[in-house]
Amino acid sequence: MARLARPLPRDIRLMNGVSMAIFALAIVVLLTAGVLALWRAPRFAVRAIELHGDLTRNSAATIRANTVPRLAGNFYSLDLAAAKKVFESVPWVRQAVVRRVWPDRLAVELHEHQPAARWTAEDGSERLVNQQGEVFEANLGDVESDGLPLLTGPEGSAAAMLDMYRRTQALFQRLERSVAGLSLSGRGSYRVELEDGAIVEMGRGEPGEVLARTERFVATVSQVTGHYHAPLLRADLRHAGGYAVRLRGVTVAEGPAGAKGGTP
Repeated sequence: MARLARPLPRDIRLMNGVSMAIFALAIVVLLTAGVLALWRAPRFAVRAIELHGDLTRNSAATIRANTVPRLAGNFYSLDLAAAKKVFESVPWVRQAVVRRVWPDRLAVELHEHQPAARWTAEDGSERLVNQQGEVFEANLGDVESDGLPLLTGPEGSAAAMLDMYRRTQALFQRLERSVAGLSLSGRGSYRVELEDGAIVEMGRGEPGEVLARTERFVATVSQVTGHYHAPLLRADLRHAGGYAVRLRGVTVAEGPAGAKGGTP
């Protein structure tokens, strides 16, 4: 009769299982180490960076000098999100799109800030506002700031102020005048400075309310200045139902019915 094989004792089966597990773990560790070594191998270094897009404010050499020393890793291990932040930290760079190009290059699409206005914060610091209403740091000497309006307002209000400036500028263009500056006080009162230095106190309220008040002023002030043949120096739109203006040598109050009163 054939003899039946006896099962291995439990402790031997346990030892065999542990041995197999250790062997499998060793294989995994060796493979991982090999992959990491290959991943970090100098042969996979990034050997070129292609720059595309806006390069008006920075040269390619300047971009590379400010970014290459701060890029960590090779073609495979480079963190693209971290690289994106490195490129966007360069002055004038608003947005960067970074991608790998086989076998050893990075392609970077750059979008620069397009200045729309100067910005003065409550603490007196001066920066710039781009076309999207974002405040950014830049050397003011790099831009012809004389043609940019000056916006002043509370922290975080730059986008709203830029929108208000654009709408206010459209109103004063009807008078063939340009807005040189727009400020918003801590109490919420708007003030406009025109290119010739004339000041218009637009007062407080929601933007739509302030603009409606300003539009009424723009529609009638030419009649006042034409009547007295004197240029506008200052206007105050904060009067109920009307406004007051100061012309060169004349002070005028314009009421709701169009009645004028002046003092030489």
